[in-house]
Amino acid sequence: MANVELDELASAVMAELEEYAQYTAEALKESVKEAGTAVRDHLRSNSPRDSGDYAKSWTVKVTEMPHGSKVLVHSRNRYQLTHLLEYGHAKRGGGRVAAQPHIAAAQTVGEEVLNQELQRRLSNG
Repeated sequence: MANVELDELASAVMAELEEYAQYTAEALKESVKEAGTAVRDHLRSNSPRDSGDYAKSWTVKVTEMPHGSKVLVHSRNRYQLTHLLEYGHAKRGGGRVAAQPHIAAAQTVGEEVLNQELQRRLSNG
C-alpha cells in the first residue's frame, strides 16, 4: 500500500480487502478442485474390484458458483453399488455380505488435501 491521504484511507482499505477477498476465493476454488481430484484418485485405486468397472466409474463434477466452487465426486454408472459395498448388505438366501469401506477413507483424504492446499495457497500469497 502506497502513501494515502487521510480522506482516502477508507477507500484504499476497501480496495485492499476486496483484492484479498478475490484472491482467497480463487485459492479456495483451486483447492476444492484439487481435493475433488484427490478423492477421485483415492477411490479409483482403493475401490473393491471384481471387473474393475466400479473403480473406473468414479468421476469429478465441478460446479462454478459466484463465490466458490462445488465439487461432486460420484460413480457415473455404478452408483447403485456404492452403499451396498460401503456398508454391506443382506443376501437373498440369508446371511450378509461384509462391508468394504472405501468412501469414508476417501472423504478423509479429501479433507486433508483441502486443508493442506488451502493453507499452502494462502500462505504463499
